[in-house]
Amino acid sequence: MSDVKLERKQSLSREEAAVWLKALSEAFAKGGHAQLPLGRATVDLHIPDRVQAEFEVEVEGDEVEVEVEFTWSTSHPAAGREATSTQDAAAAVTP
Repeated sequence: MSDVKLERKQSLSREEAAVWLKALSEAFAKGGHAQLPLGRATVDLHIPDRVQAEFEVEVEGDEVEVEVEFTWSTSHPAAGREATSTQDAAAAVTP
């Protein structure tokens, strides 16, 4: 399987950010297959029962950055593992 990285940066209102986070949260709560919005497209993911999570808050001057990262293996979808890669998930983009 080839590596895939999808990234989108945009300015959102707090409410728009909450809608995106809610979609991500619901996908994790349901598990299995998930469709997440990415602009005008969607990203299809298989979310296993266990994932590795990283949470980071960084304050530099007057800028605050919050990062939430989840990783899991596509070769063993039922087992989480420690990883530092930002893109371990198999993903398909649908326009």
